[in-house]
Amino acid sequence: MSLENRGYSMLLVSSDKAFVTALTPLLPESMRNNIKTASDISAAKRLQTQIGFDFIIINFPYSEDAIQFAVDAGDLKNSVVLYMARSEFYEDMNSRLSAFGVFTIAVPTNRYTMTSALNWMISAREKLRKLETRTMSVQRKMEEIRIVNRAKWLLISKLNYSEPQAHRYIEKEAMDQCVSRRQIAEDIIKNYS
Repeated sequence: MSLENRGYSMLLVSSDKAFVTALTPLLPESMRNNIKTASDISAAKRLQTQIGFDFIIINFPYSEDAIQFAVDAGDLKNSVVLYMARSEFYEDMNSRLSAFGVFTIAVPTNRYTMTSALNWMISAREKLRKLETRTMSVQRKMEEIRIVNRAKWLLISKLNYSEPQAHRYIEKEAMDQCVSRRQIAEDIIKNYS
């Protein structure tokens, strides 16, 4: 699936309706259908909690509440955040927010800079998507190891197997039955717990 066809969700946080109108034509067609807007930080927090978004763009006046929302949103594992700071606040905002993975650009800006920022956000989101997939794979493997180890300890305590014997038993049963070690381990846990 090409990036243009991938369905991204976006939250635009801005009290300026003209901003939303100006930004929409810059977005890939597939992104335009999944836009939610919030005119204040409280509404943005509620939407983020309820829905979750791939992208959050904040075009809001300098305030501690807005900065904290950007930091909190940047900490979320699947959201990429862009804070659009007025030129006079850009340096301060960038130094405060970049440590939390929040992109910052100065406004006013031009079409080219905004398009570039959107492309960076797409790239960052795709990298996060790959990391999420790897993390889930590692978590599944760790869960399998925990289950197999629990089954081994049951074999050791109930049948007086040694650890190598318990390990071999689970491996052999999995091969003989053409199933995963996890399935054999779950059966052992069910039978001996």
